Amino acid sequence: MVKLLKDQGLLAERVRIQARGLSTQEAIGNPEADDFPLQKGKERLMQADFCNALGQAFTDQYGDFEGTLDEVLKMGLNNNYRRALFVASLNAVLRHLKQVEKTVHCRDEEPTRCATDLSRYLKNRYGRVKIAQVGFQPRMIEALAPAFALRVMDLDPDNIGATRFNTLIEGPEATDEVIRWADLLLVTGTTVVNGTIEQFLGEKPVLFYGTTIAGPAYLMDWERFCACGR
Repeated sequence: MVKLLKDQGLLAERVRIQARGLSTQEAIGNPEADDFPLQKGKERLMQADFCNALGQAFTDQYGDFEGTLDEVLKMGLNNNYRRALFVASLNAVLRHLKQVEKTVHCRDEEPTRCATDLSRYLKNRYGRVKIAQVGFQPRMIEALAPAFALRVMDLDPDNIGATRFNTLIEGPEATDEVIRWADLLLVTGTTVVNGTIEQFLGEKPVLFYGTTIAGPAYLMDWERFCACGR
């Protein structure tokens, strides 16, 4: 990746990160529901602008940044803020280079449509498998719970132990057992920012979802689902 950017002469280009936290309206519009993590204020979307190409990343640690791409690449990735800054920048750069698409979150009624498309995609590609969903994405749970054996894990204490759409939301202490149980791991791209991604990269098939993982999935050749991103 660094060689590619050097060859393209892009390392000195400036990247601007709008990380004050996009408002709900800016990030997802009006989805006609109030149970998304963005709406609860637990996470924000950091948005990078690189040569007018946009890339986003979910994070619970955010702040503004403006500097060269070289500065971003040399930054130590030792907390969620820095990893989100790096991933948002990576997504924007690869979008600029026309290597990835759907790097901006879907809006309004699109999350519901995405979840319906996901259920159809999973049935066609994997059949009636047991799914471990990592990350509380309510429309996906709502769409998948009636159609699959589903277990859901999340890091938010407000979600853990609650039942949503007849599905218990489990905490990180259940990770090993849930992975053993599942045939397929359906994993939020936010794991690449919060530093938990490696525990899901093992023997079980993994399907990542969302915009955050766009660039990393392209570089690592991971399967990714994002039906309605922009």
